[in-house]
Order: sequence, then structure tokens, then C-alpha cells
Amino acid sequence: MIKLRRLFEKPILQPERGNPWEAGAVFNCAAVYENGLIHLIYRATDISSGGAEGDFINSLGYAVSKDGIHFNRMRDPILTNDVPREARGPEDPRIVKIDGVFHMLYTGYDGKDYSICRAVSKNLIDWERKGVVLDESNKDASLFPEKIDGRYVMFHRREPDIWLAYSNDLENWYDHMSIMSPLPGSEWEHNKIGIAGPPIKTGKGWLLIYHGTSKEKRYCLGAALLDLDDPSIVIARQKEPILEPELDWEVNGCVPNVVFSCGQVEIEDRIIIYYAGADSAIGVAELRKSDIDFN
Repeated sequence: MIKLRRLFEKPILQPERGNPWEAGAVFNCAAVYENGLIHLIYRATDISSGGAEGDFINSLGYAVSKDGIHFNRMRDPILTNDVPREARGPEDPRIVKIDGVFHMLYTGYDGKDYSICRAVSKNLIDWERKGVVLDESNKDASLFPEKIDGRYVMFHRREPDIWLAYSNDLENWYDHMSIMSPLPGSEWEHNKIGIAGPPIKTGKGWLLIYHGTSKEKRYCLGAALLDLDDPSIVIARQKEPILEPELDWEVNGCVPNVVFSCGQVEIEDRIIIYYAGADSAIGVAELRKSDIDFN
């Protein structure tokens, strides 16, 4: 059975109380391994994202590390709430690199609804917005890190399922299809499911880490394996979660009982997963590629 191993029992990135835009919480981060460094693009809020304190504002921050544990972060955010569809700010980035360009899909929140948005960068710090990807209420989106059969591929979510869509130009999306639904009878993914980070290419298939929510809105992480040539085919899926909220900072926080991931990095045999606990802080866990076994 696949299980993530926490590298630390404490968060590796926490709110910076003296920096107003990230004083409330830091969580849900994209992760990129580039030039021997681990880069995190993380969601931050000025006040608690739990909503009790008022209308929080999202921003995206940048942090970098040599060892993946100790991070230096920029003082100012790299993306803020400065466009109408993101009046309350950008959320939950997922990043892939295609043909030398970093593509980030993220959620734009205007205070009433959510939209999937896209931005591009050459250096992970300076981003050019490309606008809304799907003009509908939608989130939990990521591109695949490479084209399949000459087409771009995107995950997104129409509740309660995980969906796929295809594009020739990253602007017009077609062949939308549901590929995974909550497992019948499952307690941990009873309510809805959505992807975690971008899919990971392995010799056995595309490894997809995803999140599921219970009736009580407890968030856990799960794993599935998709066909390399046709990712709409689910080869295998583990019934048990690979990570559950157990530590105090995962159970108690802005939004209790949540572990949620938007990204991971691959270093040799290691898959290092960055995840948020209780929408409050960021932790790190690990999976060895050699341990990927759905039997």
C-alpha cells in the first residue's frame, strides 16, 4: 500500500506575521525543481482563510531552497489581486514546464466565483497572465508536463469528479470527459475529489496524487495510476488514502482537518510532496518511486 512519509512533524513554511499579505496563512503551493533548487509558489492570505475574521485576500509568494527544507522567501508577492476576475486574489497554483516555459494554472477568486486562470514565466518570479482558461465555475486544474499525441492535456474539476480536456493552442479546450468519480462507499472521498499536483510520469503510467473530502469535509490525499498514452484510462487506484490529517497543525488551524497538495518535485528516486495542513502552513512528505505499488 502506498503511504507518504512525513519528513518533519512541523511545518517547513509558516505565516510571516510581520508581512501583512502573508500574515494569516501560507498553504497550497506549486513546487518546481530547477537548476538544483526547489522553488515554491505558495498561496498566502492576509487574515485567516477560515473566514471568521472577514474577507481574506490571496496573494502568491515565492520561496527557494537548496535542501527542500529550509527556504528563503521574497519579501513581496509575485502575483496579487490586481485584475477583476481575481479581486480576492489568486489561489492554488500548479506549475509545469513545457518547451522551456513555465505554465501555471491557478484559481482566480472574485469574491463570488472561481475561475481557472493561466500565466507563463521564464524564471518563476515574473509572470504574464494569459487570462481565464474555462469561462465557468471551476478549479483544481493543471496541465500535463508534456503533450500527448500532439495535444496539450489539462485536468480540471466539475464537481464531484476529476475531468480531462485537450487543446491544440492552450486557449480552446475540447473533448472534456470525466475520468474519476468518488469511490462508492468510501468515507474519505465520499463528497468530491480533485487533483493535487501535476501528474508524475513513471514507467508504469502517470501517477496522479489527488485529494478527496469526506461527509465532514475532512481532506485526505489519495493516489491513482493513469495510462501513459491515454490518461483517460485509470489503470489502478488505491482505496485507502496516502496521507491523512493527523498532526496537530493539520487537524487544528484556519480550516481544520485538511491535508492538501498542489505540487511536488522529483529528485532521482524521490518524489517530495509539499502539502498544506489546515489551510495554515506548509509541510513536506516523501514517496520513493520504487515504492509505487497498487497491488
